[in-house]
Amino acid sequence: MFDNSYTTIFRKVYLFTALPEPLTPASEHIQLFDNYLPETGIRLRSLRIPETKAWRYFFEQERVEFAAVRSIKHAVMELDEKEYAHLQIFEGNEIRKNRYFAQLNARPATLDIYLGELWGLNVATLEFADESEALAYPQPEIAVADVSADAFFSGPNLVQLKFPDVQAHLASE
Repeated sequence: MFDNSYTTIFRKVYLFTALPEPLTPASEHIQLFDNYLPETGIRLRSLRIPETKAWRYFFEQERVEFAAVRSIKHAVMELDEKEYAHLQIFEGNEIRKNRYFAQLNARPATLDIYLGELWGLNVATLEFADESEALAYPQPEIAVADVSADAFFSGPNLVQLKFPDVQAHLASE
């Protein structure tokens, strides 16, 4: 469906325990609601901006290769409210998170605080144009672990889990 519109990006993904200063949970952020089709990299995403109460809707697909840097082929189609309503039949396997934006080592990053069953999981993501740039990036101070190569920390896997599953996975490493 999206073969001709894929964008390839490279990501470094880190776990962190607390938002870096001066950010707090009350800082400006967006709310994400990701509903995954079972056993796929396809999701229906709704995005809410709390300050304005505005909503945006997306249909997305990711094909990921896990290594020291995640290589991702990503396709996004923005939906209007009516199109989204037709696709709501796919809701149910949902991850909810608040997304903050920061600079880590002078580079833009997204900081996701997971909500609901995954409360306690915090993931920082940085995107790069090429793999060598990503490999050269130094681990940020807030990071407690680099999970770029760990498929466990992908949306299609996390949607099936609870935070104790994350803790058990980390303890087994």
